[in-house]
Amino acid sequence: MTPISTAATTIAGPTPETRAEPPSRRITTHELSSNVRVAVARLSRRIRAEKADGALSDGQYSVLALLFREGERTLSDLADHERVTPPSMNRTVNKLESAGYVVRRASADDRRKVLFVPTDAGRELVKETRRRRDAWLDRRLAKLPAETRALLADAAQVMRELADS
Repeated sequence: MTPISTAATTIAGPTPETRAEPPSRRITTHELSSNVRVAVARLSRRIRAEKADGALSDGQYSVLALLFREGERTLSDLADHERVTPPSMNRTVNKLESAGYVVRRASADDRRKVLFVPTDAGRELVKETRRRRDAWLDRRLAKLPAETRALLADAAQVMRELADS
């Protein structure tokens, strides 16, 4: 890879063979961070548009996917995970419940504690949404040259590391 340097930082950029456009000027880490942030946000927004129930908000789907992935949770657990207030989470789970995607269940350990559990319809919605999102992205990635897909595989690893830092 060709290095892209700044006064403080050197960043490896794509080689001329893998770059879609002519070599650009050297960029700073600040410019790179802005470019990556915008690209990730736009791609994320586009992928989120691929869902099986268009009436669900992104927040509602996020809660349903969490319940699908990790199992039953209390309202407080869900609110903490999504970084919202309990009243806000209550509105979210009420909508999921009225849509038939979750049910409330008393805890076996503490009957005062209410747990939210995905229904079969909720689980199927998550599976179908994931299938649609994967299919949308797969179709677009399949159109890219092998070198670009390899570059994206490397970038995906770097983005996972950044997300986990």
